[in-house]
Amino acid sequence: MPDGLIIAFWLWVAALLAALARWTPVARALLALGAAVGVWGAASGLPAGGGVLTLPIALAEQSVRLHYPPEALWLMAFGLVPAALAAALCTPLRASRPGWLAGAAIALIGALGVFGVQDAYSFLIAWELMSLGGAVMLLAERTSPAAGRATLYMLALLEVGAVAILLALLLLAADAHGSVDFAAFAASAAGMSTGLRVFVGLLFLFGFGAKLGLLPFYEWFPGAYASGSGASGALLSGVILNAALFALSRSLIDWLPAGSGGLLELGIVVTAVGVLSSILAALYAFQQDDWRRLLSFSSAENASIAVATLGASLIFRADGQPSLAGLAWTVAILHLSGHALAKGGMFLTSDGVYSAGGSYRLAQHGWLRTTSLAFGIGALFATMSLAALPPQIGFATEWFTFQTVFQGFHLASLGGRLTLALAGAGLALTAAVALATFVKAFGIGLLGDGHRPKSPHVGSGYNVAVLLLGLAVLGSSVALPVCLPALDPASALKFGAPIAHTLASGWLLVPLTDTFAFISPSKLVIVMPLLAIVPLLLLLNARRFAVRRAPVWYGGMRERPQHTATTSLTFSNAMRTFYSFIYRPTLDTAREHRAVAYFIEKLEFEHDIADVFGPALFAPLRRAVLRIAGGLRALQSGDLNFYLALIGALLIIILGLTLR
Repeated sequence: MPDGLIIAFWLWVAALLAALARWTPVARALLALGAAVGVWGAASGLPAGGGVLTLPIALAEQSVRLHYPPEALWLMAFGLVPAALAAALCTPLRASRPGWLAGAAIALIGALGVFGVQDAYSFLIAWELMSLGGAVMLLAERTSPAAGRATLYMLALLEVGAVAILLALLLLAADAHGSVDFAAFAASAAGMSTGLRVFVGLLFLFGFGAKLGLLPFYEWFPGAYASGSGASGALLSGVILNAALFALSRSLIDWLPAGSGGLLELGIVVTAVGVLSSILAALYAFQQDDWRRLLSFSSAENASIAVATLGASLIFRADGQPSLAGLAWTVAILHLSGHALAKGGMFLTSDGVYSAGGSYRLAQHGWLRTTSLAFGIGALFATMSLAALPPQIGFATEWFTFQTVFQGFHLASLGGRLTLALAGAGLALTAAVALATFVKAFGIGLLGDGHRPKSPHVGSGYNVAVLLLGLAVLGSSVALPVCLPALDPASALKFGAPIAHTLASGWLLVPLTDTFAFISPSKLVIVMPLLAIVPLLLLLNARRFAVRRAPVWYGGMRERPQHTATTSLTFSNAMRTFYSFIYRPTLDTAREHRAVAYFIEKLEFEHDIADVFGPALFAPLRRAVLRIAGGLRALQSGDLNFYLALIGALLIIILGLTLR
């Protein structure tokens, strides 16, 4: 185990204790330092991965061991970069933040365990620590009276997923003769029947999908994320989301052996769920007018794309194509790694907007006119990555994703070829909607000119953090050809040969071979500024001619830019109308009149979109739970005769069972 991760663990423990003691500045410094040391520790452990560390504790007579494979270190390093900056800045929502710091420390300790533990007992504890830490972070910020309900909704759905994970681990342990060590699970799955093996895989997809935001679980994302700050979102969408993808990858790739029955069917289901989830999450992200809600749906969308690529890996593996399976697996890891940097940058951008304007609402306030150039450049690079625009890391990984599904023609099975062809079409729709979403986010939320008379400035801390993350997004894309071999040991262990280095040919990125397709973000960084010389020369030449400016016709009245500016609703209303069968939009207008109906004193306009799964799935379950809870209230009646009757009935049952 890398020494840096051990140091990071103890720093986070110290941060937790300092937060409980309400030493907020100390806890904040320890938390940020621990995340920074964790980045160094994870990066220094590549490419070989970490050794095995046996802790001097045991759970149910099972020793607790830690081992970090290369993909775990890779995902951890990328996820902890925004976590370090978020912890250094901390949440802007409350002046006193010991609860948030304690929650962040618990979540990071849990993520460290999920990446490294090697037995089911320790894993479940670490998994629950991540959920608990996230809930504590959100509750500590107290954004609104409804924040508690959103957090409880999140925990309820995450616990449903945890039950599925527990059942899958119990089934694997039962076939492994009671062993809960992960090393025995592959042999256990190999001895299962095809139906049981597929069922275990679906349980893992369901359980880990609850945190990754697969359907129907992505519906807890907007409420929970919007109940906290962007700093909370940076942690939830960074290292915690990466930990969930690592856990799903380990369960599907490491524990379900190649060549086993049912792998093709499971891969088709995983791919279909990932693609459908990405489409729905992207469509709902486009309709949001709150920074945090938009970015939360985008997190679910990108996690779903990574899951769809994992499904493609299973399909290729079932078809006996280890190289293509390794390509798909590597692309899934790369995609969510780059997403962590870009999404962290955007979440901290939203915190910067809130710290200056007191609101997370997407509106034209002209922030880029009043803040520093560093803030604008960092936000632009992060936005370009999430919109898959070159030369950012999001462009490279999404290009790799499409190249992966395009390889479906190599498959022998019609079902596999058809699945990947449809997946390509679905991912194309997702990419188009995501592009429009981040054009809206940057154009309206940052670039729009609101003509505010006195726009406050974004703090210098957010300027630096957003710039650093934006440069990290660009730098990771440029350095990708050099860094890819760090994943070779992991791909060699899983697929029989080192695959990752074949994704680069010199400074070109290629899908295994440069005869199929290639791109080069590294060269684009040089070429794109050179191409910009042409429009710059045209602009300079245009200054030789006088420019006459005239006001826009506004119905014969004085132009009022604040009232005529494009809003989030007007930008996305066309899509809302076209996909009304999914959105089911509602528009409500309430008018208050004076004595005469012609004179309106107050006009209230509300618009909303309906969830897909909430009314049809979650609402009936909620009503059933409330009915059961209402029936069980009799147990709290306080009637002594009722309690004596219960005790008497239990005694009769016990005697009956004993005398049989």
